[in-house]
Amino acid sequence: MTANRIALVTGANKGIGLEIARQLAQAGIHVIIGARDDGRARAAVDDLARQGLAAQSLKLDVTDAASICAAASKIRQEHGRLDILVNNAGIFDPADGTPGKASISAVRRVFETNFFGALAVTQAMLPLLREAAAGRIVNVSSSLGSLTLNGDPSSTYYAAQYIGYNASKAALNMLTVQLREELRGTPIVVNSVSPGFVKTDLTGYGNMTPAEGAKLPVQYALSGEETGAFVEPGGTTPW
Repeated sequence: MTANRIALVTGANKGIGLEIARQLAQAGIHVIIGARDDGRARAAVDDLARQGLAAQSLKLDVTDAASICAAASKIRQEHGRLDILVNNAGIFDPADGTPGKASISAVRRVFETNFFGALAVTQAMLPLLREAAAGRIVNVSSSLGSLTLNGDPSSTYYAAQYIGYNASKAALNMLTVQLREELRGTPIVVNSVSPGFVKTDLTGYGNMTPAEGAKLPVQYALSGEETGAFVEPGGTTPW
């Protein structure tokens, strides 16, 4: 049953995040659209409303502790629990690059959102997820976070050498692995999901639409008992 399940999707005002929110709402989930720009979050809610889909907006800056705390408090006050957390918020910085050339400040900015933001939000939402009958966490990762693929010259992704972005997604995968152990014996499952090569504002190009890219994260948000996995369309991604 999906009726009355509550889902928070971070960075959900556009791109893959908005499509994840849309598909969850289509499945009957009550979706909370988290975004650091409250106006954009409300615009996303209006976009879904035009399709007859109900959602609510929530101001949530994953790099701001006070914002995260306020968001968790609001969810507790209004819903009392959280069934699904999708850590989707992520950035890419054009000053990122190979280890010898990347801007250190750019690498820090990327980590602040892609890893520290996801960790902080997860910590704040875990008490709410524990209140759910069967909580689910989806960390939206990337094949660029695979150490195996980064070291394989035959990989499609080998040429994408961005120490900040790639390492931030590898760190996000470590969060998945360690959460699996911490949550062992509980009904909460957690997985890293690579949507595929999706064309968004972040990438600028790709061979999948955001709607296509949202399918796998939504699948893992809704069902399945596999936990601690790193998956992509068509199979498992090597760590």
